[in-house]
Amino acid sequence: MVSSKLIKRDKYFLSLFSFGSEPKKLNKIFLQIASLLLPLLIWTLVCQLKIVSEMFLPSPLAVFYSLLDMAESGILFEDIFASTGRVFAGFIIATIFSIPLGILMGSFPSFCALCEPLIAMLRYMPAAAFSPLLIIYLGIEEAPKIALIFIGTVYFNVLMVMDSVKFVPKELIETTLTLGGNTKDLLLRVIARYSLPSIIDTLRINIATSWNLVIVAELIAAEVGLGKRIQLAQRFFRTDQIFAELIVLGLIGFALDMSFRFLLRRTCKWAV
Repeated sequence: MVSSKLIKRDKYFLSLFSFGSEPKKLNKIFLQIASLLLPLLIWTLVCQLKIVSEMFLPSPLAVFYSLLDMAESGILFEDIFASTGRVFAGFIIATIFSIPLGILMGSFPSFCALCEPLIAMLRYMPAAAFSPLLIIYLGIEEAPKIALIFIGTVYFNVLMVMDSVKFVPKELIETTLTLGGNTKDLLLRVIARYSLPSIIDTLRINIATSWNLVIVAELIAAEVGLGKRIQLAQRFFRTDQIFAELIVLGLIGFALDMSFRFLLRRTCKWAV
């Protein structure tokens, strides 16, 4: 009886972690919660055992109180509003520019041959390296910060949208042309719609780049923002504030990722 229970348990764990096996909904939720709780448990244990000095690794409770203090003073929400505003501004401008360009490059090989070498080269130039020029050209207000996020995102968007368009079946394109469809119909009703799930997934992936770049952007004479707060906390050796701001950055990034997943499920049910 005991051995049969052990065999069932072993089979359960083997099926749970077998290659390509999709866990049941309840198991999936359990694993997702465990992925968050295990690091928190290890972190708490390290602090309790005083393996690392609290000056360098504050306890979860100290980080929570620091987060609470910043929330009560209003600083936290001011920083969140400033950082998310910069990210959305830069990312939306990059999206408006990159989606049409990516679709055109994926649809017309000659246009791709004209644009791809330059975009591929610019993609390898670190966005942060443009900071001095952006300050010279745009000053020290919001414009250079938004421009930095735009530069760091747009080229990846263009190339990934272009690649997604290249996977549109040629049979679908030929059928559209045979039935009398023109270039406009082909681009808007066939290529854009077929590529929409991949385009949304591209935006979901690349908004993480924009969110990472906001920290660099806020080093350009920013007065508020999550990145600026981390810089100030480092200056005064407030590691509890640094950890608190990092957690906020991670939570907002996770929320953005979930938002794009929700958008994909709602708009492209056939592809989910």
